[in-house]
Amino acid sequence: MTEGVVGVRMGIVASTGGAREVVHLAVEAERAGWDGFFTWDGVDLGDLGTFEAWDPWGILSAAAVRTGRIRLGAMVFALPRRRPWVVARQALTVDHLSGGRLLLPVGLGVAEDRAVAGVEGEARTARERAERLDEALAILDAAFSGETFDHRGVHHRVEGMRLVPRPVQRPRPPVWVVGAWPSERSLARTVRWDGVVVQGLRTLDEPPAEQVRQVVDWVGAHRDPAAGPFDVVAQGVLPADPGAAAEHLAALEEAGATWWVEAEWDPERAAPPLLLERVRRGPVPR
Repeated sequence: MTEGVVGVRMGIVASTGGAREVVHLAVEAERAGWDGFFTWDGVDLGDLGTFEAWDPWGILSAAAVRTGRIRLGAMVFALPRRRPWVVARQALTVDHLSGGRLLLPVGLGVAEDRAVAGVEGEARTARERAERLDEALAILDAAFSGETFDHRGVHHRVEGMRLVPRPVQRPRPPVWVVGAWPSERSLARTVRWDGVVVQGLRTLDEPPAEQVRQVVDWVGAHRDPAAGPFDVVAQGVLPADPGAAAEHLAALEEAGATWWVEAEWDPERAAPPLLLERVRRGPVPR
């Protein structure tokens, strides 16, 4: 937890900027006391505007060697349109470059991205993307074990794969899965892993504290307490007033959130100079 900040860990998304600018933002975010720095993984966000579509693994590799404390990830990795055995190697590389600071937030990908949801570039239904996500997660988990494994699924087949060395983080880099409230099918996927990125069903709006509380209660009722630590991640844009921002975070913390990720997706409000200014202001003080 960042000293002097309301008791949730604080991250920020670099949603705009050139490749060097984004890596520089990671350095500045660490200096300013943020707990997490996130790039993003997308091709076309449709109505959300046009953003620079840098490869997140290239950005994170560069950020890993330029920083020494801050956690690194992307909001979120759209696994259904990536080959999981390639992702396993990329994740392993960043995990080692960073000394064990990689986070893996994952999801189906936004609806506007579904035209490239499959590795063959064909349109995919939400159900098929969900199947691909589950298979990708199973392959990643097996790959991170360091053991030789096979996988025979509906969409992927792996025979005799072994990934070495093992990740720095054991048993693997933490996996946060998008959980769309109130879909029990979506939430059931999250409790098998290490955290949930709280989201409403069919919306990208910021989840209110009450929704976070409902997700926390559902997870508590369906996840084995012995399964280990579990993060609850909310994202959005905090009020500009520090007092109002601290109050907002306190409500989320009381609801059970463990992370807040500042994520501005308006291209004008997230223009590189404004984003750099926000990063340098640091997390919200008490």
